[in-house]
Amino acid sequence: MGAADSQHPPPGPIFSCSGIYLDLGGREILKNISLEVQSGEVLGVIGPNGAGKTSLFEVLCGRFPAKSGSVTFKGQDVSALSLYQRARIGIGRTYQTPVVPEELTVDEVFKAARQAHKPYLNRWHALWAMRLVRFSAEPDMPAAQLDTLDRRKLLLTCLIMRRPPLLLMDEPAAGLINSEIDEFDDLIRILAKELNFAIVIVEHRIELLDTIADRVMVMDAGEKISEGDMGAVLKDPQVRAAYFENVD
Repeated sequence: MGAADSQHPPPGPIFSCSGIYLDLGGREILKNISLEVQSGEVLGVIGPNGAGKTSLFEVLCGRFPAKSGSVTFKGQDVSALSLYQRARIGIGRTYQTPVVPEELTVDEVFKAARQAHKPYLNRWHALWAMRLVRFSAEPDMPAAQLDTLDRRKLLLTCLIMRRPPLLLMDEPAAGLINSEIDEFDDLIRILAKELNFAIVIVEHRIELLDTIADRVMVMDAGEKISEGDMGAVLKDPQVRAAYFENVD
């Protein structure tokens, strides 16, 4: 942080969870997970396969009900809200696989997103978001013909046209080549630092998070084992034993 930042204490978190436990099929998936993120901040979440990262996202977005614990957004407890209700109040979510409605054209996808719920948006909101993510497909192009990068851009455009204060991004670099990852790196910086979105990212690519994450949380076997800046967590013996030294 610069000198100006030190003169003004940071605001409280726009989004947090506390004491999250999750059981699925009689098996404990998440154990006492807590996190928080502020507006304009990027929080990275890493850990080995099976650590519970995606399951945590399912709880945070409202798809899975937690066994116990709470989720708070803009100072309000939203633990009882459904996936759809959380989306309506500004909790955006992207997925590992960019699944698009293949029977629709790009323009029809945007129209559906603009009219998904009130207040309805006009096409200028979509055009603004398209320019921001550098998405330039023709309106009449079938979504099924888009490559992986453009599918991600299409879905992200649909999300950010409503300017959600929070984005939960699950492996946004999956399926992308290095030059495309660099482009997504720049985009995430813009969303966080210029538009003041709070962003939580699950990502296996350490090099991506190292450049964009303000903090990193490490999970293993459903538990949080470390948190801090990337340099600090990479040196944590528990992190190295649980994750880095066991990577194939």
